Amino acid sequence: MSTSRTDAAVRARRQATQEMLERVQTALAAMARDHTPVTVAALARTARVSRTFLYQNQQARALVEQVTRPSGSRPGAAANGGSRTQPAWRERTLNAEDALAQAQHEIRTQRTRIAELLGKIRDLEHDLPEGSLQRIVTENTTLKQQVRQLTQDNQQIQERLASARQNNRFLDKRIADLEAELVPYLTAPPPPP
Repeated sequence: MSTSRTDAAVRARRQATQEMLERVQTALAAMARDHTPVTVAALARTARVSRTFLYQNQQARALVEQVTRPSGSRPGAAANGGSRTQPAWRERTLNAEDALAQAQHEIRTQRTRIAELLGKIRDLEHDLPEGSLQRIVTENTTLKQQVRQLTQDNQQIQERLASARQNNRFLDKRIADLEAELVPYLTAPPPPP
């Protein structure tokens, strides 16, 4: 009883494999007719099979190799330069070599520029008398301290000015209020003698 089930499962598996091989053949024929490049991914999509099936099944792998191998070539000819992808690799190699040459030229140019700038710095340092560098650093520090002090003083003066203006506005308003209070006394008739 179990052997009949096993035999049925084996037959079903062989039938499914045969159907997948037929779909692969049909897909390869359609791709050849349409002049579509044959890749494993495209073939797997078109034939509705997995890539694993195309790699692991010997008959499927043979079908793919038969189509992808140029006509009249023997196995291993692709490794000797008969592959369709060789021109693409050759172009990539040439492009990479050109990019490498450009990068090396750019590096040489940058190194030359850096050397020139370092030389100018050294020339400027040699033009300074001994001890002047320390004097310049000290003066720079002193000037920075003076700038900080003047900035603080300026801020304090600005605050005092704002306070003085506010006091002035208050006093102007107070004077106006007092004048308003005095107006009735100034316009009143003088008292009789």
